[in-house]
Amino acid sequence: MNFRLMTVAGLALALAGCTTVGPTRNAVEARWKGQPAGAFFAAYGPPQSDVASGDMTVYSWKGGYKKRTIPAQYADGDAGKKGKKIASARTEFLSCSVQLNVSSDYVIRSVQVLGDRASSTGPSWCDEFLAGDKTK
Repeated sequence: MNFRLMTVAGLALALAGCTTVGPTRNAVEARWKGQPAGAFFAAYGPPQSDVASGDMTVYSWKGGYKKRTIPAQYADGDAGKKGKKIASARTEFLSCSVQLNVSSDYVIRSVQVLGDRASSTGPSWCDEFLAGDKTK
């Protein structure tokens, strides 16, 4: 009897956990959801394409192109000199691609990041470019 009670209690807790956990939102969606789509396009440029889907319009946008040079890294040497080279210099080509779901009143309802060409370290380029406080 105790085993059944504990099983039912565990199942109830697991089920309650599933209903309280919402979908995770990305930083871009957190910044732009509920905002006018015109403000997004004025800040970052026009969409590449749009498709009507019922009372929503799906816009595909790509931009944020940037070339960033990462300098070579050296180990600390003797007497403040450069030591052995740890990593060579490299160039990163950054860009971002998103899909905006916009309602008939031209308000962004959701943002999905489709492509994020960014470095393997650090924050996402889309998050840095589109979710930043200042508009570019």
